[in-house]
Amino acid sequence: MKQEILVLGAGMVGVCTALHLAQRGHAVTLVDRRAPGRETSHGNAGIIQRESIEPYPFPREWSTLLRVAFKRGADVNYHLGALPALAGPLARYWYHSQPARHARLSLAYGALIEHCLSEHEPLIRLAGADDLVRREGYLHVFRERATMRDTVAKAQRLAERGVNHRVLDSDALAAAEPALRRRLAGAVHWTDPWSVSDPGELVSRYAALLPGLGARLLAGDAATLRQTAQGWAVRTAEGEVQAAQAVVALGPWSDPLLRGLGYRYPLFPKRGYHQHYTGGEPPRLTLLDADGGFVIAPMRRGVRITTGAEFARLDAPPTPVQVGRAHRLASELLDLPQAVDPEPWLGARPATGDMLPVIGPAPRHRGLWFNFGHAHQGFTLGPLSGRLMAELIEGGPTRVDVAPYSAARFG
Repeated sequence: MKQEILVLGAGMVGVCTALHLAQRGHAVTLVDRRAPGRETSHGNAGIIQRESIEPYPFPREWSTLLRVAFKRGADVNYHLGALPALAGPLARYWYHSQPARHARLSLAYGALIEHCLSEHEPLIRLAGADDLVRREGYLHVFRERATMRDTVAKAQRLAERGVNHRVLDSDALAAAEPALRRRLAGAVHWTDPWSVSDPGELVSRYAALLPGLGARLLAGDAATLRQTAQGWAVRTAEGEVQAAQAVVALGPWSDPLLRGLGYRYPLFPKRGYHQHYTGGEPPRLTLLDADGGFVIAPMRRGVRITTGAEFARLDAPPTPVQVGRAHRLASELLDLPQAVDPEPWLGARPATGDMLPVIGPAPRHRGLWFNFGHAHQGFTLGPLSGRLMAELIEGGPTRVDVAPYSAARFG
């Protein structure tokens, strides 16, 4: 039966949810305060990470924790005043990062990641977005041999689960990336992932398919969502819109909305920054500096440097100290003389305490659905997550067993 459905949030996850529902003939209204792909989905490193079948665990080595505590790297920053509110979710994150627990949840995580390319491919084709996509993988580059040895060991272990890679020694890396200004220990070339030269534009092109499928894109405030006798309603620029079903796909803004409905889940934002630079020779492929903790990505607007995680309140003012650190470290590798952006971009990733997304029905509200909490991989997993949501709403079989991602796991 075809239904009227609200989708709240026009990032990669929300847009793909709307697309899959509209392709099945449902009357879909996609609502966001901004145009599609202008928030978190705009600011990432642009990698569809087929190799990332294990989520990022909380670091457990004392050397790493001390470096984080004293804010010595570009990978992690934190606001001291935000830590009390984040203590509960971060404690869960620490708990689930214990090796045996992490190995178990990685099976559920990998079950999603393994479909990311096959789910993006038809949407890229429909959207005419091949000009944005390179299918050549990306590089983890290493300043220290010890770091490289650890990652090579991990790559060999992941190869048993179908993840492909090549190991480049110092000479091979220098030949593959002539723009590098200094010799490095080497690299792991993850050959499966795809890179996107403008992540926000890819989301926009996916969203541009919606009107042709009869869906509406409206500016509106998701915080006005309310339950009605017939289903759900939200205020938009064109007045209040009502539907039988509503999907919350608001990324890091899902938590404030859910709290208003009485849900208390271990959700927290991982903020991150990027800035573009021009004037020098860009790398051929995207580079993740494993020792520096940042990514250097060739983009349409220049070379994008993206930082690691900042633990802070979602609405806290920007503190882009990581950008400066990352640029100093990146300038040791590449010539990056001119900043394109007047100020660094700031966004936030939606993370959960057990590193798995939330995909499924709301436990206590009929006709309400959740599709959020993808942390670093919303851009990677949006098409599959949207498909799973559409399959769940229709009550049919799902491409992947969705039980591990149910909100009911939080009690």
